[in-house]
Amino acid sequence: MVTTPAISPALASVPLTDAASMSASRTASVVLVKTPRDFESAMRAARPGDTIALADGEWRDFQMVVDGSGRPDALITVTAQTPGKVFLTGQSNLRMAGRYLVVSNLVFKDGYSPTGEVISFRRNRENRATDSRVTGMVIDSFSKPERRESDNWVAMYGQNNRFDHNHLSGKTNAGTTLVVVRDEQQGLENRHRIDHNYFGPRPNLGSNGGETLRVGTSHDAESNSYTVVEYNWFDNCDGEVEIISNKSGGNIYRGNVFFESRGALTLRHGDGNLVEDNVFIGNGKPHTGGIRIINRDQTVRNNYMVGLAGEGFASALTVMYGVPNSPANRYVQVEGATIQNNTIVNARSVFLGAGMDAERSAAPVDSILEGNLIVNTDGHDPIRIRGDISGLRLEGNIQSLDGDMQAIQGVTQRSVVMVRGSAGLSVPEDLDGVGARPDLRVVHRQDTGVSWYPKNASAVALDSGAMISVHPGEDTLTSAFAAGAAGDQLVLKPGEYQVSAVLRVDRPMTVRAEIPGTVTLVFDRPTLFEIVRGGSLKLVGLTVSGQRAPDSAGNAVVRATGNAANYQLLVEDTLFTTLTVNRAFDVIYADKGTTADLVSLTGVTVRSVSGSVLSANTETDDLGFYNVERLEVEGSVFEDIRGAAFDVYRGGTDESTFGPNVRVEGSVFRRVGNNASPVAALDLHGVQRAVITNNQFIEGGSFRFYRTVGAPSFSASGNSFDRAPEAWSNLYAAEGDR
Repeated sequence: MVTTPAISPALASVPLTDAASMSASRTASVVLVKTPRDFESAMRAARPGDTIALADGEWRDFQMVVDGSGRPDALITVTAQTPGKVFLTGQSNLRMAGRYLVVSNLVFKDGYSPTGEVISFRRNRENRATDSRVTGMVIDSFSKPERRESDNWVAMYGQNNRFDHNHLSGKTNAGTTLVVVRDEQQGLENRHRIDHNYFGPRPNLGSNGGETLRVGTSHDAESNSYTVVEYNWFDNCDGEVEIISNKSGGNIYRGNVFFESRGALTLRHGDGNLVEDNVFIGNGKPHTGGIRIINRDQTVRNNYMVGLAGEGFASALTVMYGVPNSPANRYVQVEGATIQNNTIVNARSVFLGAGMDAERSAAPVDSILEGNLIVNTDGHDPIRIRGDISGLRLEGNIQSLDGDMQAIQGVTQRSVVMVRGSAGLSVPEDLDGVGARPDLRVVHRQDTGVSWYPKNASAVALDSGAMISVHPGEDTLTSAFAAGAAGDQLVLKPGEYQVSAVLRVDRPMTVRAEIPGTVTLVFDRPTLFEIVRGGSLKLVGLTVSGQRAPDSAGNAVVRATGNAANYQLLVEDTLFTTLTVNRAFDVIYADKGTTADLVSLTGVTVRSVSGSVLSANTETDDLGFYNVERLEVEGSVFEDIRGAAFDVYRGGTDESTFGPNVRVEGSVFRRVGNNASPVAALDLHGVQRAVITNNQFIEGGSFRFYRTVGAPSFSASGNSFDRAPEAWSNLYAAEGDR
């Protein structure tokens, strides 16, 4: 059957490449296909100028292959009958091979690719796509079930391909969202264009391998790719410290917006790249960064950075130390860098000489930092200099004089008045030739991705649903929990609640006492709450007793399992007691493969526990994974805990992650950790930031901080020790705590 489907206007109006000005006009008919078999037949018969339209609806377990040869003036097009109404679900993917192909307007959702790529610009190693385009596509949460199982959502092979106006959001497993794959067999000069895409939220992976975009690998980094990445939005892309990982030469990163994204655009490998006209907006979000510079002949100019709260490798501007005679996969010395006319407003850190250590001992050389503007309205001096930066010449830079600033040659301190510029950004009122251009163009979010798919989809928050009253009794909580919707609050009337089933937490749920201190939960399974993928949990005002729990190996009140990722566990004003039926009864246990964004305990009391309060030490393969990103403990009491109250482990030497981050404040640890090895109330291994303040350690262990990688921060003050061993750290000795 022949029909005329709706074709996206962008397909006709936006050229494939600036040089070729390829049109999407058609003289041939459009074929509507309704089954995979029909599609395969139509694809075999397709000739230049033909269009194949997939019928609206769900195409489940469809491994689509687009293989053909069009012409510059007569493309072969595969599209949706109606943009956004064709859904590829289950185990589906797309592979392309040939020339002058266009694929558009499909949605990948509710599934994952059975291979290592969702969209691939090749059918196999020998058959790739060139001079082809993917536009108006959506990949939404199309992640493999296992967080550690890696895939790339988009893999660009071949040459002269374009990936534009697409929407990619919600990748939770390892692997790059979009990668340019380069090798000698296909030719190293890719000349791809990646533009006007919306890269939506990507949650923290908790390990290396969470980049949103990567161009090349270290193996072929000394050659040029000539890929252009321009006018894209990176919205809350938090996968790891490298939002973009550049690993080839000759690339251009222009006009992109990085909005509240943790990490930095990182020139990791490869020489002669250009980074210009980009805008980084942090809004004070932790770990939001700008540009990190490594290697030779990099040019970083006319970029605008505001409200970036990152430090270290995620600073607003980072110039690295390198490794002398560095191998390709390490850190090539910064040489010949030009860093000019960038504006940095209210940044936490500008780091010159980052990464200096015994291996990275080669200072930047033959480089210049000129005409840059640094403004901090709170009086904070963000500039940090480490090591010898005499090879980085500073000239004509201006820093606002709003506080006690260090004197740096080549940086003039003066009062700077910022006003709203023509493009909406704050610009200096009376400075010409310093900082980014006042008319710097900012691509709008609505001009990226597609117009017919929402960009503001957000996860359901805790406490955002209905409040449901529950009465005491046997399994009344079990029934209410099973029936509750995401965001609901189960409000428990006074009394005892017997729970005989594991409560599966696969959505955000809150359990709170109507009157704090009047509700007791007892359970007769090894676990009371089991957090799985998609779940978060909040407990308020309860008493939880383990007196009826069975004597089973690995008991826990709350267990995170089943690839639970990016969940929150918030506990307030709650008592846990009598968790002693065996030698390893934990309050909270995180299985291998799980990661919490936040575990927070406020006003909590824990008494008589044979294991730990939080056991987050299962990622012992030392590959950089860990179980909790942020641990917050405040105003709580822990008594008679045989293991370490908080056992947090992050091994390996990878530097691509932000955490774990631990804060313990104003709490009491009495007879805690005496059965742990080593004796410790807080055992923090590989934690990147720890703040331990105003706590009491009595008749038990204190805290142990073990550095494994990076430049961790360890702060301990105001703590008191009574018959407790001295706190220990291999970073530096804790002082002033006794």
